[in-house]
Amino acid sequence: MEKHNTHAGSGDAHDAHGSHGGSMKSYVIGFLFSIILTVIPLVIVMNDLLNKTATTVLILVMAVLQFAVQLIFFMHIRDEEKPRFNLMALIFGLVILLTIVAGSIWIMTYNAVAT
Repeated sequence: MEKHNTHAGSGDAHDAHGSHGGSMKSYVIGFLFSIILTVIPLVIVMNDLLNKTATTVLILVMAVLQFAVQLIFFMHIRDEEKPRFNLMALIFGLVILLTIVAGSIWIMTYNAVAT
């Protein structure tokens, strides 16, 4: 009997916080945005429509937009009761990521072996 009450209590606690899952409409919209943001750079690169610099900038912009779509539509970053904590963790992760990428680029640029 206690097990049943414990299970019911945990279900009640889950219901009190609400479901953090998205609707089917939200997932479909996010999926369509993701497909579009993937296909655009692919078509540009495969058909060589832009110069190298413009292609690189386009790919980076599409990557940032793809990241935003993933956060909003699939990870539900806006739907949390206290999104501030998620935002702080996200910013910290981005700082670590940018530090690693910038450090790697710096090392690859200035650590060239002279022949």
